[in-house]
Amino acid sequence: MLMIKAIVRPEKSTEILEELASAGFPAVTKLDVVGRGKQRGVQVGNIVYDEIPKEMIIIVVEDAEKDDVVSIIIKHAKTGENGSFGDGKIFINPVEEVYTISTGEKLL
Repeated sequence: MLMIKAIVRPEKSTEILEELASAGFPAVTKLDVVGRGKQRGVQVGNIVYDEIPKEMIIIVVEDAEKDDVVSIIIKHAKTGENGSFGDGKIFINPVEEVYTISTGEKLL
């Protein structure tokens, strides 16, 4: 299994979540986060905004489902035809163990 963490623009998260659910991936976690990319934030005049609001979507999927989920996120997180700085990042990590808290059952 894999854990996919996508950091996206807040205005894109609802669309991404709807598309993931309609594709059969309804189980997700969404967090409000702040951060900045390699541009070190945004400068407007003399003011530098170095903590940009983003949302993190976390989803755990089977290895074979990774490409489908990544494609959905990229398609719906990208701004404009070619995308732009600040559209976000996707991180993928292996999941070694999973437990259900209510039962203590080990799922993986």
